Amino acid sequence: MDEWEEAEIFPAHQVFKRLGQLGLLGLTKPEAHGGAGLDYSYSMAMAEALGHIECGGVPMAIGVQTDMATPALARFGSEELKREFLAPAIAGDMVTCIGVSEPAAGSDVSGIKSRARKDGDDYLITGQKMWITNSLQADWMCMLVNTGEGPVHRNKSLVIVPMRENGKLRPGIEVARKIRKIGMNSSDTGLIYFDEVRVPQRYRIGEEGQGFIYQMQQFQEERLWAAASCLQSLTNCIQWTIEWAQERKLFGAALADQQWVQFKLAELKTEVESLRALTYRAGDLYVKGQDVLELASMAKLKAGRLNRLVPDTCLQFWGGMGFTWENKVSRMFRDGRLASIGGGADEVMMGILAKLMGIAKRPNAQ
Repeated sequence: MDEWEEAEIFPAHQVFKRLGQLGLLGLTKPEAHGGAGLDYSYSMAMAEALGHIECGGVPMAIGVQTDMATPALARFGSEELKREFLAPAIAGDMVTCIGVSEPAAGSDVSGIKSRARKDGDDYLITGQKMWITNSLQADWMCMLVNTGEGPVHRNKSLVIVPMRENGKLRPGIEVARKIRKIGMNSSDTGLIYFDEVRVPQRYRIGEEGQGFIYQMQQFQEERLWAAASCLQSLTNCIQWTIEWAQERKLFGAALADQQWVQFKLAELKTEVESLRALTYRAGDLYVKGQDVLELASMAKLKAGRLNRLVPDTCLQFWGGMGFTWENKVSRMFRDGRLASIGGGADEVMMGILAKLMGIAKRPNAQ
């Protein structure tokens, strides 16, 4: 992990191939395409287990492959498309990425500018995608693009865009920049340009114009995954700090003897267990087929907040050691900050909740 963090990239094809051999990249995907055909609780269990990895970048990259770039393909893609792209992703033979965010459109998904125009049986795709996890190594992108005119929620489609041929980027695709970040260093993140990239229309997932809806459904699973993925890492952060506080001497006693330290760590653990209960409840209802937009948004919001609060509070107890680059808590402090931004910012989650609670007007509401 330390080597990959230093290199600011990890060998995704190598790691994903091993995960594929273990059957871990398609837990909820159809058995016909190499998946295990299990319900979503297994994805959440895996997300939680990935919290034992002592960084955020690699678990996030795995989550993109399993729960962000492939759910719509598995649910709405043609059998031909699933054989060509889903099965290799489940086997770990292909690395995937999800292309939604753009330089001028992050949380506002409806504002994306990338466009696909028809040319015979093909699309010609032009635009930019930014903050794209796995994009420097991805074999294909699940890309949200405008495929028509009209209302912004009904003019978009999800299209599978092959990124490479024979190990090289396809004509018209350019990695404009590898983005350096304050955390998630082992996860490669790119700004990608598309200039008249030719893609067969049969690579579209589902119906034309339904991409926004499909992506919102993918977000629901992504947000459940995000909440589940931080439960173990937050628990570990508190435990590391307890062990440190018991060893660290301060004014003739252990740091852990300070009542303030005891109470604060107890409070943090209570917060994490509250998140666990909320996440498990949302997951249980989702498995039963219920709409969990409200609970998933709450869990994502709370997870983002705790990914800021817990490492920050723990880092303070580590003192100077917490301010060193190699410290596990300082890495969590850096990596965890993304949780309040990626997959829908905290403010987006609160906006969703306010609408569902009936206290915020929907667009064009009188």
